[in-house]
Amino acid sequence: MATIVYASVDGHTRKIAETIAGQLREAGAQVSLLPLADFDIEAFSRSGSRVSGPLIIGASIRYGVHCHKFDNWVIQHRAQLQSLGAVFFSVNLVARKAQKCSPDTNPYTRKFLQKTGWKPALAAVFAGRLNYPVYGFWDKLMIRFIMWMTGGPTDPAMDIEYTDWSAVAKFADASLAISANTSSIR
Repeated sequence: MATIVYASVDGHTRKIAETIAGQLREAGAQVSLLPLADFDIEAFSRSGSRVSGPLIIGASIRYGVHCHKFDNWVIQHRAQLQSLGAVFFSVNLVARKAQKCSPDTNPYTRKFLQKTGWKPALAAVFAGRLNYPVYGFWDKLMIRFIMWMTGGPTDPAMDIEYTDWSAVAKFADASLAISANTSSIR
């Protein structure tokens, strides 16, 4: 069984996780999809779930960092994530730029992986969604300022999805392939 765990602020990381889940189901996998707050890695490690499918972890960036709860969770469970062969995807708006959409070139993902010491079996970075209408006053103000500084759109009515869905599909396929290779070794 594939397990997809996500930490999402405005719901777009959840949407990406749901898309990956759908693709894995189409490939014949059973999939469990849940928010990080509902995931018990200890129970998962004890179960046989890890043998039959990938553990996929996704999280979004806001103001240059994943939520601190997520960072701390990864640090606390880094050894388990390593031994489980977990894969990871990060979602952020900086990845809308072609030169910053890989784990090696995205400054936030590089910093996160260095800080946590986690070396996922596979990592990807996806551009997120800029949805000014759903942001509260302060988030809208701050994000517009950041966009202005980085040459992005600042119109407070804009709702732009930057996600490269073909890259998401490739990541889903690669996650299954890594899981199949890891399972055959065990």
